Formats: sequence, structure tokens, C-alpha cells
Amino acid sequence: MKKFVHFNARTIDEAVPLLRRYGKKARIIAGGTDLLGVMKDEILPEYPEAIVNIKTIQGMDFIDEDEGVLKIGALTRLQDIAESAVVQQNFFALAESARKTGSTHIREMGTIGGNICQDIRCWYYRYPNNRFPCLRKGGGRCYAIEGDNRYHSIFGGSVEGGCYAVHPSDTAPALIALDAKIKTTKRTVKAENFFSVGVSKTTILDDDEFVTEIQIPKPPAGTKSAFMKFARRKSIDFPIVNCAVLLRESDQKVQNVRICLNAVYVKPYRPIAAEQAMIGKKLNEPNAEAAADAAVAQARPLEHNGYIVQIAKTLVKRCILPCSS
Repeated sequence: MKKFVHFNARTIDEAVPLLRRYGKKARIIAGGTDLLGVMKDEILPEYPEAIVNIKTIQGMDFIDEDEGVLKIGALTRLQDIAESAVVQQNFFALAESARKTGSTHIREMGTIGGNICQDIRCWYYRYPNNRFPCLRKGGGRCYAIEGDNRYHSIFGGSVEGGCYAVHPSDTAPALIALDAKIKTTKRTVKAENFFSVGVSKTTILDDDEFVTEIQIPKPPAGTKSAFMKFARRKSIDFPIVNCAVLLRESDQKVQNVRICLNAVYVKPYRPIAAEQAMIGKKLNEPNAEAAADAAVAQARPLEHNGYIVQIAKTLVKRCILPCSS
């Protein structure tokens, strides 16, 4: 690694000015399971001059229920979320997504804030020593379009002819399906509006901004959720596809449903057509199959990743069916 300045922030008010001082040359660290790999391999054109450690800030590691809202501190470890009885009972998709993230050691270090803010895993982007100066590094092209695109977007790029690298988070689709909000040092936004595509970034966060809390409304009675993940190595790997569903039935018909896929597009992907296909219908296998078809109807796979379409379709169906009351 190259030299950098390291700060242990004791409060949010101490961390924010440090980020402002260094601007784009600063990085936040908490669990460090993503950032340290980026730094060791020197994948980015510019190396950070300052690392601001926010794990030293007290009071950002918690799981609380408050007036019908589940609140989770950004520094809460994924393992704690997976094991929480409160999360398992009322927010099953989130508990399951945390449980399926990485290995046990990763979950014991990684935080929920870090998981939703992690960088992309494209092998051209991640190649050591900035071998491929791609679009997501401010370069001129996406190497995956004509190269090895087995694990890239099946729903197009971020811009026409642009980056096809997918978002890798397991917890992101669960939070979107559960209609969560993300609280930062500046604002509170819906989880589905939190993710964005830019040079070396995957969220809307400004350079001097970081996540402080996750807020999830308790689902109404009769609501169930599910999460499933398909990966090459089940125990530790990043998703090839994952899917989360929140569904409520009444009078044997679907009244509300939220579906989110990830690792299939440059941001978590909410197939609205699939949701619309389920509203007012009975929750049975034929209707779940129709919703799954609708979820991938707009897919435009690249040369080597057409197989992902079938996986995404299957996961949507398999996530919908267990939500029956």
C-alpha cells in the first residue's frame, strides 16, 4: 500500500469536516472488507490521501424498534442482523440477505452501511494497478461489452454504450423490497433512490456524506417477505442473481407486492411489471410464473450472460411462492 493519513473519528461532527477537507481524496472505512482490497490492489487511478475511520464513533451499532419502525445503525454487523430475533420475525428478507452475505468472518466484520455502499466487482474495474481504465474510473470505454461479460448486466448499461457492471450487494434488494429509508449525515432517502452510477461510486452520497441509519416500516399484518440468492459458491460468493420479495394477501388475493432483483443491472432492479402482474391475483404457481416472465421481459443480455435471464426468472417465482399466507 501507499502512504495515507488515518483518522479515528469520535463523532459524526468530527468525521464530516475531515471528509470535506480531503474531498474526493478521502475514503470512509468501518469494517473495511471492501476498501482494503481496493487499496491493496491499487485498482483506482488515484490513491486516497486520507482514510476516515467511523467505527470509532459510538452509538451507530444498534437494532431497535421504535413506533412501528425498525432502526438499524449503519455500523451494525451483518452477523448481528442475521441473528436478530426481531429482524427474523418481521423482516425475514433482510435477515436472510444478511445471512447469505459472504462468509461468517466477513459477516462478523462487514457492516450494513458498508454492504449497501460497496464498490462494483467487475473484473476489468477490479484488475490490479488500474490495468483497465474503464468508464467507471473516468476512462473511455466499458471493456465488458466486447469482452468477458458472464456476470454483467442483462438490462443494459448505465448510459447508451456505457458501463455494464452490476451492483453486488445482497442486503440492498431486501431493503428496497421492504420499503426502507436510508438516513445519512445530510438527508433521509428511500432505499430505491439511494443507488446511483458514477465514477468510482455506486450511491448518491456526496464526498462529505455517509450513512448513519437504516429505517424500515413494520409491514402490515398478513405480509410476508422472502430472499434468495444464486451464486457459484454458496458459502462466500457474490451473487450472480439475488431477489427479495415483500407480499401481502387479503381475501386470498395479492393486495401489495414489492420485488427487487440485484446483480442483474447497474443498480438494484425493481421489475414493476412483475409486481403489477400479481396485484389482485391469487398467489399460485401459474400467476407467480407469469410475474416471473414479466420480470425479465425487458432483458437484453450480452453475448455471454444470457443464462442469467433464466436464473432471475426462477428466483422471482421461488421468492413469490413462499409468501403465501
